[in-house]
Amino acid sequence: MFPHVSNADSLPWQPGPYPGVDLKILHRNPATGGVTVLRRFAAGSTIPAHTHPLANETAYVLSGLWEEDGVSYPPGSCFFAPRGERHGPHVARVEVISLTHFDGPLTVA
Repeated sequence: MFPHVSNADSLPWQPGPYPGVDLKILHRNPATGGVTVLRRFAAGSTIPAHTHPLANETAYVLSGLWEEDGVSYPPGSCFFAPRGERHGPHVARVEVISLTHFDGPLTVA
């Protein structure tokens, strides 16, 4: 038996750190502050280049086209951004859903 189980369909979308980004928090690790989230980027949104100073980020595109530096990445694409490494901007010309894990607190700079 798993010690934690969540069902994304029963969780509300919450505002993310940028306009046009919503999160469903699937799991929060109380020891590290890390989170596993579904992220929804609204069609037409652009997330500026940024860093996550307290966490490594791994993102897997579930739907839509994630655009980075003029290149579009389809569902099945996986990204890793080390803690403190600048990445972005992220562009969502259509709605994008990703499964994303931060191994420490979700902060942006």
